[in-house]
Amino acid sequence: MSNISKHYATNKALPEHKRNQVIQSWYEPALRTLSKILAVKEANLRKINRDIKNAAVSRDEFIDALLTDHRTLRHDHASEIITSLYRAGKIRFLGRFIQMNEQGGEV
Repeated sequence: MSNISKHYATNKALPEHKRNQVIQSWYEPALRTLSKILAVKEANLRKINRDIKNAAVSRDEFIDALLTDHRTLRHDHASEIITSLYRAGKIRFLGRFIQMNEQGGEV
């Protein structure tokens, strides 16, 4: 069970700084999952001779991958992690699609 999930099992409020720490602790695993998906997308683009810079993952696909790879997460937690990654400049949104930020998203 993730730290966020453990918190929701109790009625006590988690302090904001602790909540941020818990969410930020998921950055590396989430970016690793995103890298794995993007590698598949890039390979598919290479097969059809397209620019691999166009590789992107839909938000729903990324959430599903996070939930599959990290079974302790819940859907709302995965959404919070993605939003936090965006605010930290690690990923960028292209409509409903997500790409790694070139300067901030390296794992």
